[in-house]
Amino acid sequence: MPIVPPTHSVERSLRRAGAKVVVGLDEVGRGAWAGPVTVGAAVTGLRKPPEGLTDSKLLTELRREALAPVLADWVTAYALGHASSQECDELGMTAALRLAAVRALEALPVEPDAVILDGKHDYLGGPWRVRTVIKGDQSCICVSAASVLAKVHRDGLMAELGEACPEYGFADNAGYPSPVHRAALEELGPTEHHRLSWAYLDALPKWRHLKRDRDLAGAGQGSADEQLTLGF
Repeated sequence: MPIVPPTHSVERSLRRAGAKVVVGLDEVGRGAWAGPVTVGAAVTGLRKPPEGLTDSKLLTELRREALAPVLADWVTAYALGHASSQECDELGMTAALRLAAVRALEALPVEPDAVILDGKHDYLGGPWRVRTVIKGDQSCICVSAASVLAKVHRDGLMAELGEACPEYGFADNAGYPSPVHRAALEELGPTEHHRLSWAYLDALPKWRHLKRDRDLAGAGQGSADEQLTLGF
């Protein structure tokens, strides 16, 4: 099935309602066992996007890496925000996502009037005016741009972190579940980059004592992700 290119439809509707600066947000790293969760924020205006822009997950690695610098020059503005693995443990995933998103929005050189957020859950909230869009990373140009920029940046960051612990294969799996990652965890245990409240530790008897209790106030969304990515 051919990929339907994203449009400015949602952004236009927000502009008609009075928003002058509309920002697209997308996250990467939510379901990973290691590394930060990263949120990209992109302002694109209403110009025609670079050829082939869509959700980063629908692009090959080579295509994403080629498109990212083009997007960085094309967008009106963009910024990235991170919440560390330790912050994911301490806050829970919902609160960690909000922290990363706030950091991205505050790093922008412009102040948004409205935010288009990928997905159906508003993890950002006030004071921003938020429009959630299911599969917004596929349908909204500014969210697609944020998706690609965040994905390429986080993948590069994980590759750098993996240089000190090559057994885990971070350059290939970006901290997500994989056979290489799983085998290294079983043999060597988690590194300083791993999330210690995640459910993968339940399946590691040798290292289960390292598991941290999660702050229940932020546990809901992250817990579901952990169960889906248990992988053992």
